[in-house]
Amino acid sequence: MGRRILNRKEMRADYDAAERRKQDDDESDETEDEAEDEGEDEEEEEGEAEDKAEDKEGDEEEEPEEEDEAPKKKKVAKPKAKAKAKPRSRTPKVVRMKVVWGVFNNSNQRVATYEYPKRKEAEDHAAKLMNDKKSTHFVQPVKEPLEEKEKKE
Repeated sequence: MGRRILNRKEMRADYDAAERRKQDDDESDETEDEAEDEGEDEEEEEGEAEDKAEDKEGDEEEEPEEEDEAPKKKKVAKPKAKAKAKPRSRTPKVVRMKVVWGVFNNSNQRVATYEYPKRKEAEDHAAKLMNDKKSTHFVQPVKEPLEEKEKKE
């Protein structure tokens, strides 16, 4: 028996919904924490005012103050400003190439070039150089940029 095919769209929707619920819970917890913190601050101020009043009356009884540690506030994630989009680099202009026959010596230095249809002449030149200079010469195709004539306006 084959496995049931998983519907990726439904799974993604379920995951997104769970994430939204989690974020909503976190945000509501933060707002509740902030409201509680504000309430505690007011109570502390009232309590301090009462303590000062009691001290003035002459009550020498001192009650140890209990410091309530406020729960640490979670930093609210501020939406990040969108980074400035980098300009797309233009694709370089495609340079048209032409093939020519090159006559080379043993150290791969180009001795002569011939247009593509003149291969026979290039081979004859290589043979002549081999006989005269007693060194190896060979013919090989070379790609060169095509020189286009500028358009007159």
